[in-house]
Amino acid sequence: MIRFENVHKSFGKHEVLKGIDAEVDKGQVVCLIGASGSGKSTLLRCVNGLEDYQSGRISIEGETIDAHAASIHAIRTRVAMVFQRFNLFPHMTALQNVMEGPVHVLGEDRDEVRARAEEHLRRVGLAEKMDFYPSALSGGQQQRVAIARALAMRPDAILLDEPTSALDPEMVGEVLSVLRDLAQEHMTMLIVT
Repeated sequence: MIRFENVHKSFGKHEVLKGIDAEVDKGQVVCLIGASGSGKSTLLRCVNGLEDYQSGRISIEGETIDAHAASIHAIRTRVAMVFQRFNLFPHMTALQNVMEGPVHVLGEDRDEVRARAEEHLRRVGLAEKMDFYPSALSGGQQQRVAIARALAMRPDAILLDEPTSALDPEMVGEVLSVLRDLAQEHMTMLIVT
């Protein structure tokens, strides 16, 4: 599903990705583990077209990722990203955050999206928090909203950038439980930790 072929990426003279070769099959969960600053998050950002890579090839189901190509928008709708710092809209409720992408990016019907968004929030254990703003949610709850938001886009794969690093130890279990459930449902995930 996601394939890396001799991928190189540098920031100035500092090469952070040095000939990366790997493949993530459909339904597989792959964790990238490494020291801080080793290029793990950069690799995820290259998959989603948020960063350019200098050489090699990254492809999703055979389609090459090029951050400047017109097709990058379509690729981003197929591969969702969950960021380390949640990146929720502070002026929107949990439900509104989950609905935003399908309604405004995919142009889907608001009522259908609302029903699906409510289901995703139930799935991550936040049915009772749908109308809460991010500031009223714990870190673990905000990260679960971010996961629900990713799922609402009906992606083929989810990229997770250190999904538990900003959380207190008790919150980590909440997020890992959701990821475990997704793995059992064969969601393709590439997780950086």
